[in-house]
Amino acid sequence: MQCVQSALVVFACLFGLWSAAQAQNYPNRPITFVVPFAPGGLSDVPARLLAAIVQEKIGASIVIENKTGASGVVGATYAWRAEPDGYTLLVNALADVQNLHYIKVPYDPITDFTLIGKITDGPPLVLVINTNLPYKSLAELIADAKANPNKLSFGTSGPATSPAISLTQINYTAGTKIVDVPYRGSGEAANAVATGAVQATFTFYTAAKPLVDAGKVRVLSIAGKDRIAAWPEVPTMQELGYANFNHSGFVGLAGPPKLSPQIVAYLNKTLNEAIHAQTFKTRMEALGMTIPVAETNTPENFAAFMRAENARQSELARLTGHDPMAPKQ
Repeated sequence: MQCVQSALVVFACLFGLWSAAQAQNYPNRPITFVVPFAPGGLSDVPARLLAAIVQEKIGASIVIENKTGASGVVGATYAWRAEPDGYTLLVNALADVQNLHYIKVPYDPITDFTLIGKITDGPPLVLVINTNLPYKSLAELIADAKANPNKLSFGTSGPATSPAISLTQINYTAGTKIVDVPYRGSGEAANAVATGAVQATFTFYTAAKPLVDAGKVRVLSIAGKDRIAAWPEVPTMQELGYANFNHSGFVGLAGPPKLSPQIVAYLNKTLNEAIHAQTFKTRMEALGMTIPVAETNTPENFAAFMRAENARQSELARLTGHDPMAPKQ
């Protein structure tokens, strides 16, 4: 028995030395960024630009692999099960936290991953309506919705998504009965507003701005914590009296569990340098996204942010009658 224990100790020491050596040589082959959503989406665009900047800095290729399905669960599960060697990383997002409260997932997005840091904050959702409608403010829309239950319809991107949660929050808080019409994505829902198929939607700023600029939709409010520079006259939902109405996305970087501290430190430093490159900042600002401050963009602060967001999403989920946390499969 003593011999077996000694052998285990020796093995552990050798494994530790091997892991340290691997970390020192990192990276020496291509790194894969797993994006669990479709190309061109709010996670994919920052990931691709980040990859281009990072690979130029470190001299190793970055490969983007879009593994879509189940609101991001397919791609996240793949990254979660990867070897903890730093060569498979997850581009995570708000959906990873929201999923916990609506569908069963096999992992915890906070404790079952090695969190590295944020890539961007935002963009926020904005409330847009068809330009043929008479409403000049949210108050006018809500008054009509109260007076005529089920008259108005909002396009959403399906259950457990930010646009659907926002609509539920409006109905619950204002006492309205606005109808939810699901589409395959927030961009598609925004186009449905432009054509008059539905009256309004909460959509991301990136999808709304071209339609607003073209005069096809009108924006009534910002569903984020701050006003948007492009539309300084448009109030936030919070300013209009709707507490806890902050539906902004984020994009981050995470690895499988038990990623070595040396690799995490290297990736966090590289990430912060890359996102503060002027080309990255300019492109993200045009998409309504902001860049986190490098000094505070640490793995620990990223984890604290996700825990706080998880608690907030739990409160929002209760409005729809969901359990505060879906159990693991």
